[in-house]
Amino acid sequence: MIEVILVDENNREVGSMEKMEAHIKGELHRAVSVFIINSKGEWLLQRRAYEKYHSPCLWTNTCCSHPFPGESAESAAARRLVEEMGIKCSLKELFHFIYKEELDNNLTEHELDFVFVGVSDHIPNPDSSEVDSWKYVSFDWLENDFNQYPESYTVWFGKIFRRVNEIISQSLFSPAPGTVRDTTF
Repeated sequence: MIEVILVDENNREVGSMEKMEAHIKGELHRAVSVFIINSKGEWLLQRRAYEKYHSPCLWTNTCCSHPFPGESAESAAARRLVEEMGIKCSLKELFHFIYKEELDNNLTEHELDFVFVGVSDHIPNPDSSEVDSWKYVSFDWLENDFNQYPESYTVWFGKIFRRVNEIISQSLFSPAPGTVRDTTF
């Protein structure tokens, strides 16, 4: 049984709950979203596996998950990047935000989502039960594709990818060559 950390709107822990129950009841809980960008500035996207319990076969950021009780958001992001994509690299938290959206299968995402970014030039080795496919794309291509086909992307991705780009573009985080420190498993 996988549990998520329930929080209030000020990120104070108020308990824990089994992950599916939290999504059925729409309880606010912590989550993480990871964006990996290579040294060329291309974004690593994944298409969620067909077997996923919600949002199957939709394109999204490199990986996402939920911290376990007692686990920090940063540790959860790093853990999930290895588990889902087979990549290990330094991550930097960019921001966090709260959103609530109804999904398929009568589930609700109500998350305090911590958004991280890292730089890696490694080829992913994804877990096929999580990831159907992946690709590196430029931001211009991504924005054009999202504008044409928003239904092909996860709801949370649509809420944050432009803000991630804005922060990166303001040089608060730079995927410049020479900053890559990563490994693939």
